[in-house]
Amino acid sequence: MHRLAPLALLTLAAPALAGTQADAWPPRLALADGTEATLTGNFAWDINRFDADGAALDDDQDWRRKEFGLAIKRKGLYDFTASYDFQSDTWMDVALRLESKGLTGHDFGKWRIGQMKLPLGFEGNTATRSGAFMENALPTQAFYEGRRIGVDWALERPRWLFNAGAYSHDLQGNNRGDSVAARLAWTPRKQPSHVLHLGVSSTRERPDAETNGLGVELAPSVRWRARPEASLTSLRLVDSGTLREVERIDRRGLEALWIEGPWSLQGEYLQQTTRRHALPHYRGDGWYLAGSWLLTGESRTYSGGNVANPRPAGKRGAIELLARYSRIDLDDGLIRGGREHNWTVGANWYLGNHLKFQANYVHADARRGPRHWQPEGVQLRAQLHF
Repeated sequence: MHRLAPLALLTLAAPALAGTQADAWPPRLALADGTEATLTGNFAWDINRFDADGAALDDDQDWRRKEFGLAIKRKGLYDFTASYDFQSDTWMDVALRLESKGLTGHDFGKWRIGQMKLPLGFEGNTATRSGAFMENALPTQAFYEGRRIGVDWALERPRWLFNAGAYSHDLQGNNRGDSVAARLAWTPRKQPSHVLHLGVSSTRERPDAETNGLGVELAPSVRWRARPEASLTSLRLVDSGTLREVERIDRRGLEALWIEGPWSLQGEYLQQTTRRHALPHYRGDGWYLAGSWLLTGESRTYSGGNVANPRPAGKRGAIELLARYSRIDLDDGLIRGGREHNWTVGANWYLGNHLKFQANYVHADARRGPRHWQPEGVQLRAQLHF
């Protein structure tokens, strides 16, 4: 069934590739009461080529994502999404969101229940179909908490937004424990093509102990690491190793976004502190700064405290050039997880609202103990999303 899903999705997407009008794609079912049901999907095929510099990075080509799902909504009242990534065999968002204004007549925000991303920063909360770069920056990979089952509340006003929630494990049955998270952003400018967003966020996670097959309770553990911003490798050049006896994990973030017409800058600083029973605490941090220029004049889309793909103005699509610098430090005390900084330059071609082609060049520089790697990689992606 997993192998048939991509073929079924590409068959459904044929009208979009053939030039069907955007309002006729994807297929949707509309009911008389205003309820709509729509298929959703995100398929990405990648090619990676490396000058590995001794880092054991192998050339590869494969699916990066095979996400397929369903969205049901009644505008102004509720929406429900459920999607699954058949490539990684992982549940994505599975959540129901209710709008207080539609239910009570007053805007007290939006409530959501189910599995969802925790509100920590930009990149971690950006939809996989909307990433300007092929892979997230080093600190996002290492420190973002991911999806959890829980309840959250979001309130947005013209000059600010606030999001908070409480969460437990995920639908895969992993990440046992409890978390709370909150994100606050100031948005003094929030018009199409003109955005200034400044925010802070924080999460506190208390992982649960596990019991092994012998009935022995094991204290929680955690591991911090990041890929060299390459899509098809499992290699991590920086890695804290497994940290045991974990009591709690505190994550903090600072974020900024500026959009002015075709230009934009986005940056984040992320930090985590792992507090352990009768062992030294461990801290790691990192940051990135990214710039974007849309040669064809469009702007990046901003809504609800996050960014999305630009909408091409012409039949030939939108062309975007990008650059990013990212850095991570996993050395703390006796734990020498390593340090890495990367330069990435890229180009995106948005052909209509459902097809995107990406190219990234990454130069990584990582040191861990006595070892030093400087691999380079070229990555290509064809992505179909709806």
